[in-house]
Amino acid sequence: MRRRDFLRTTAAAGAATLLGAPSLAAPSLTDAAAAPRYRVGVCDWMMLKRQKLGAIGLAAEIGADGVEVDMGSLGQRDTFESKLGDPEAREQFLSEAADRGVAICSLAMSGFYAQSFAERPTVPRMVGDCLATMRAMGVRVAFLPLGVQGDLVQRPELRPAVVERLKRFGADAEEAGLVIGVETALDAAGEAELLDEIGSPGVRSYFNFANALQNGRDLHAELRVLGAERICQIHATDEDGVWLENNERVDMPAVKDTLDQMGWSGWLVVERSRDASDARNVGRNFGANVAYLQRVFQGEA
Repeated sequence: MRRRDFLRTTAAAGAATLLGAPSLAAPSLTDAAAAPRYRVGVCDWMMLKRQKLGAIGLAAEIGADGVEVDMGSLGQRDTFESKLGDPEAREQFLSEAADRGVAICSLAMSGFYAQSFAERPTVPRMVGDCLATMRAMGVRVAFLPLGVQGDLVQRPELRPAVVERLKRFGADAEEAGLVIGVETALDAAGEAELLDEIGSPGVRSYFNFANALQNGRDLHAELRVLGAERICQIHATDEDGVWLENNERVDMPAVKDTLDQMGWSGWLVVERSRDASDARNVGRNFGANVAYLQRVFQGEA
């Protein structure tokens, strides 16, 4: 795809409303008919390249299909420390992605891993800035972790505030044809109940394999309980220690069979699963996990 065609496609994707499609995880940055059913991405902040153009270059070098770009840190700011509010910076990211043939598969609000989505007073500005950036860049999915301070298992009293805010932001996302993918500490049944309470196609589950694996849940059952329509994107990852191909508690070809049977399609994004013996070797760790997922989901395992 030529650069100008890529940029035109991404802009159109951001404006298009795809909520009537069979799967909310359908690819949005390139022609869906030309894209494989499953694509493999990487998180820029976990590759130590948060909001750096080098994340796109590294993703291309290791053969990833896309990058999840973070909105930046929060700390005690009113909103994210993001350079993507600058049109020139956004153009640089889109141009680099086009030149490298790497999609920007999603934007991440990773700051909420440590900050309270339910309690911070300027959350409407934070999420509004993310949605505006998504529209400007033609990115359809945002990742929103509720994190430690928003753990609804440990702090159920936060649920009314979480639901109220996600209803409001979900309506904004739905109007723009966007999806906010939420990661919670709930099991699949609890997360499905939460999503049904929110009741907006603009809010879906950003499923993380690690949540099921680390809590001793049946990964396949959790996926089936949520179902294809509730899952917008997946972090195909586990805690650090070994690469995915050496992880004895997850049978990745079997996971693919489950997702196939569910009729799900979309992005599998690597977050962790680094080799403990060489944890800071970003290229080696992410390259190995990307290559393995592509063999399983795009070829022959």
